[in-house]
Order: sequence, then C-alpha cells, then structure tokens
Amino acid sequence: MNLTASIDKGRATAKIGDWVCFKSDHEQCGRVVGISRGPLGHVSLILESRNPEGFGGDYIGGQTRTTVFANDCWIEE
Repeated sequence: MNLTASIDKGRATAKIGDWVCFKSDHEQCGRVVGISRGPLGHVSLILESRNPEGFGGDYIGGQTRTTVFANDCWIEE
C-alpha cells in the first residue's frame, strides 16, 4: 500500500521516503518513514533524522525519530 499525506496546508503531498521540514524549537528536516491517520482524521508523519545524534532542540533533541502533524510540515524547493 502506498500511503501519502497532504502537507503544507494542502499545497503538497508527501510519501514514505520523502524529506520534509518542520519546526520544533527550530526549523529542521526528517525523512518520512511512516504515515498514520488518527481517529479524528488527523494525519501524522513519522520522521527519522539524518543525523545519527538525532534532531536538535530542547523538546525533541537527541531523538532519532519523531511524529509530527502532516499539516505542520513542508517541502523545501
């Protein structure tokens, strides 16, 4: 099954393997490794850091994976 998610307030679509950006303490990027849909229709992306030391920031700093609402992500061109 090929899951996709609408991101950037519906202006773009992301799929597993894509790199997307998000803001958690500061702007950073992660690779989409999973997509989940919650019971209320919220779509979340499971992101993996390209840095082996994990994402930056106080909130998710050091984690190598995080989950972010798809609408809070964007793709940089």
